[in-house]
Amino acid sequence: MSSDDEPAERDGGGPPEQLALIRDSVAEARAKAAAEEKARPRTWRGVPQAAHLPVARVVVNKGVLHLDRPFDYAVPEHLDQEARPGVRVRVRFGAGKGRVREGRREGGGLVDGYIVDRVAESDYSGPLAALAQVVSPEQVLTPQVFALTRAVARRYAGSLADVLQLAIPPRHARAEGRPSPDPLPPPPAPEPGGWSRYPAGPGFLRELAAGSAPRAVWTALPGPTWPEELARALAAALASGRGALAVLPDGRAAARVDEALTALLGPGRHVLLTAESGPEKRYAQWLAVLRCSVRLVVGTRAAMFAPVKDLGLVALWDDGDSAHSDDHAPFPHVREVLELRAVTEGCGFLLGSVSCTVEAAQLVETGWARPLVAARETVREAAPRIRTVGDELLARDGAARAARLPSLAWETARDGLARGPVLVQVPRRGYAPRLACQDCRTPARCTACAGPLEAPDERELRCTWCGRPETAWHCEACGSFRLRAQVVGARRTAEELGRAFPQVPVRTSGRDHVLERVPDAPALVVSTPGAEPVAEGPGYAAALLLDGWAMLGLPDLRAGEEALRRWTAAAALVRGDGQVVVVAEPTLPPVQALVRWDPVGHALRELAERAALRFPPVSRMASVTGRAEAVLAFLAAAELPPDAEVLGPVPLPGRRGEPSPGDRALVRVPPGSGAALASALKSAQAARLARGVPAAEAVRVRIDPVDIG
Repeated sequence: MSSDDEPAERDGGGPPEQLALIRDSVAEARAKAAAEEKARPRTWRGVPQAAHLPVARVVVNKGVLHLDRPFDYAVPEHLDQEARPGVRVRVRFGAGKGRVREGRREGGGLVDGYIVDRVAESDYSGPLAALAQVVSPEQVLTPQVFALTRAVARRYAGSLADVLQLAIPPRHARAEGRPSPDPLPPPPAPEPGGWSRYPAGPGFLRELAAGSAPRAVWTALPGPTWPEELARALAAALASGRGALAVLPDGRAAARVDEALTALLGPGRHVLLTAESGPEKRYAQWLAVLRCSVRLVVGTRAAMFAPVKDLGLVALWDDGDSAHSDDHAPFPHVREVLELRAVTEGCGFLLGSVSCTVEAAQLVETGWARPLVAARETVREAAPRIRTVGDELLARDGAARAARLPSLAWETARDGLARGPVLVQVPRRGYAPRLACQDCRTPARCTACAGPLEAPDERELRCTWCGRPETAWHCEACGSFRLRAQVVGARRTAEELGRAFPQVPVRTSGRDHVLERVPDAPALVVSTPGAEPVAEGPGYAAALLLDGWAMLGLPDLRAGEEALRRWTAAAALVRGDGQVVVVAEPTLPPVQALVRWDPVGHALRELAERAALRFPPVSRMASVTGRAEAVLAFLAAAELPPDAEVLGPVPLPGRRGEPSPGDRALVRVPPGSGAALASALKSAQAARLARGVPAAEAVRVRIDPVDIG
């Protein structure tokens, strides 16, 4: 055979036209096979999968940073209708040899989660595990709450799962099975009422009722009317056909607003979300909000995530109260969360208090919110008279010495009892934990280890550090042998006032037993800060604010601000013609601000000082705690913003003579770099956790810590 008779290409080839036909045939066969495969019902272990959007993206209830993302799961055909975005599900989520097996067939135990989306395809190339169970068809994770919780997790360098645990209450099947009440039509716009005392108050209500979204910082006048005024603001937003939300620091304050709303709007238009309601009732009320049966929510800290649809107003009362800072990771603050809601949901914002925090003053100074304040003449008419006296000026008569009160305070209590109840605020509860020299106030120290002394049985002294008894103590500064309590608690003060005023009933209110109200009758009411009961009628006839130096002397950046907040909260319970005596150094700025009843001026001065020192809220700050070596290694590995400044680490003080719990470093950045700082710290923490970190090398990250020291 000649070479001309041989095929053009020996390797199975052929003419170009023939090769093209072969390629087209192969492509057509492959496309047909792919179409048949796509049309064939998907199965997992023999279970058919959903034909439409067969992949569910699930946020699992695992609050660890290196797992902070949705995971893809196959949707079985029999769960196709129930597995909607927002429902609770159970999925298999396991770990092997320290690594999470995402979507593997053989994976771990059942964990709870939420479906956040349904998609057609998964980014994961391996076989997907299927949803094990749809716990409930109720879509509890709404798109608004999902967006809010993601923003909070980013803001505080936390995990989405942790924030979802704070936002969505535990399920109660019996409550979920009951229908929610039918929604009521919007009420008419309320009259201004007490808001007429504020020049911009009626206009603020009109804007809310008209559907606008005003933002304001409200410095409330002293007196018992603030719950009624807050209720009118919430009712104005409700009158526009929108929802409203108010967060209060504790159940007692929430109950007062609840009463005011019921009196203004009648029952059935709002719900009260507090821990005191119990799990079933609270979940039923939360569901009523989710189902749009109720559009108005009043509650404590967890209510900041309430799923109110079409928000018209978010309101916060007394943002300086520590109860507004969540003590669970990632430690969000109600004020910041409500600010996020105001921006992302386009609603009004109202921050109210009888005092003023530095953060509130900054909102006004930056123009983000406008002030709602009364004229100075109105303030002077509503506020009680404030008088000051140094702690060293004791009464000259025997009764006053027994009560350890300066003469002015003793006389004020005596005169006030002739007209009604008298409030006595003491910094701490219980018997005195620390002792000092009676004459010069030098702290009493152990001669062996210099630890603080205490007298638990009021007879024998002993050291709180080493436990050694001290039988021959004398003051090294002045030589005196007389001791006094540095801080006298509510129980001890009540006993001593009872001896000084034997014919007057004495009542105490503190952490273990908090009174809500006291009658309008002569009585001495001894309370710790934040536990002051409301006096019926016009209010207390007088108030004594004792041991003011103890609050002002706290080693904290907010000591002055916090002391003024506690004093104004107590003094605001006193009637306008009453008198308040504060036992503290009269020349100190917080004391002078109380005398003038000018919390806003004090907050502005504090803001200017913090701006000069580059302290929060002018800057953003994060704390990193742990062993010093672990803190330094963590910060070295973190890709901090270039303008970040690291302060420390330094040892944290121990409590009651205990060793230091660890070291703390503060990372400070200027405005605009807060998001970058949170992202860097979260990424560094996630990387450490993914590698596995021994307990001794663990660190704790907190964004914008409340107690800076």
